[in-house]
Amino acid sequence: MPNPRFPLILAAGCVVIFLAFGIRSGFGLFLQPVSDTFGWGREVFAFAIALQNLMWGVTQPIAGGIADRYGSGRVIAAGGVLYLLGLALMSQVASPSLLHLSAGVLIGIALSGTAFAVVLAAIARAAPESRRSWALGIGTAAGSFGQFTLAPLGQGFLSAYGWETALLLLALTSAAMVPLARALRGRAGAPARPQSPREAIAEASRNRSYWFLVGGFFVCGFHVAFIATHLPAYLTDAGLSAGTGAWAIGLIGFFNIIGSYSAGVLGDKLPKRFLLSGIYFSRAAVMLLYISFPPSTAGTLLFAAAMGVLWLSTVPLTSGIVGQVFGPQYLGMLFGFVFFSHQVGSFLGVWLGGLLFDASGSYMAVWWGSVALGVLSALVHLPIREAPLVRAEARP
Repeated sequence: MPNPRFPLILAAGCVVIFLAFGIRSGFGLFLQPVSDTFGWGREVFAFAIALQNLMWGVTQPIAGGIADRYGSGRVIAAGGVLYLLGLALMSQVASPSLLHLSAGVLIGIALSGTAFAVVLAAIARAAPESRRSWALGIGTAAGSFGQFTLAPLGQGFLSAYGWETALLLLALTSAAMVPLARALRGRAGAPARPQSPREAIAEASRNRSYWFLVGGFFVCGFHVAFIATHLPAYLTDAGLSAGTGAWAIGLIGFFNIIGSYSAGVLGDKLPKRFLLSGIYFSRAAVMLLYISFPPSTAGTLLFAAAMGVLWLSTVPLTSGIVGQVFGPQYLGMLFGFVFFSHQVGSFLGVWLGGLLFDASGSYMAVWWGSVALGVLSALVHLPIREAPLVRAEARP
């Protein structure tokens, strides 16, 4: 029976993802001003964002499991509070340890409750099965619209008021997630065949296709975190303006609205594994073409548009396969484990970008590594099986 609250759940979920992902996507804009204020190398800020990604990944299965069992609303509200606190504390940092605590630990945990896994699981449970992939595409596109809107807004705050006040203004913006959580209350209903969380994890761990998704999503995290954090600095190093970096990040978000929505629509009609393979191969090709020429404003904007179409279009397809194979009961938790791999990739992409830049003065080693990983991920997705698992009936 269709959930009468589905339109409300979809709308509220989209706004939460818009805020959570949009604010988070602009952190790369703060790398240079914060580092320059305190005379830190780029690895300090890069490690904080890398830690954020890792904490997001570590706590994501826990947040997803709690939401599956006790309801998404409480988890999202708690995440919104932590987001606000993390941004407020980040505006007052005076040492690397405080930066790592605020931008790394607090905001990382906050994202596990307010970003994709928990919110998309709530949307997926409410959506009619025939429109589930479409709904996941809409939710993912909302995050991209947040990136398109809030990254330039963050740059505007930064230019007008300085990085400390800009972070406080973003903290106030994040507070809107807390009241929206009420509309997303609710948890998974009872399945036809009762299953414990431990049984669900064991079932997934024996499934080869699940591990292919885990490995492929690692590459997605490596790509997007490296580019989102280091592209603005890469461009200013080449003599381009800071505004070019902000608009590039925003343009990625704008074009990913198209990419995420299209992926959601196509995921209801075509094999998701083939779509994912095509996305990763296309990413590798776009990055290879971009680094083959000196950075320019026009080339960067074209790169941003192309990467935008491919940016988070992996999310509705990857989460869609998890839900399609294992069902919606533990979608938040099982996608949370896949997302953990994504965040390990994010940690390495951000941290290695800063580490190798400080060691060599160049980002080229990470760019070339990203191209190779894209090709590998394209191949990994081809043997995935998308058919729902056939489970033995429980004995009386």
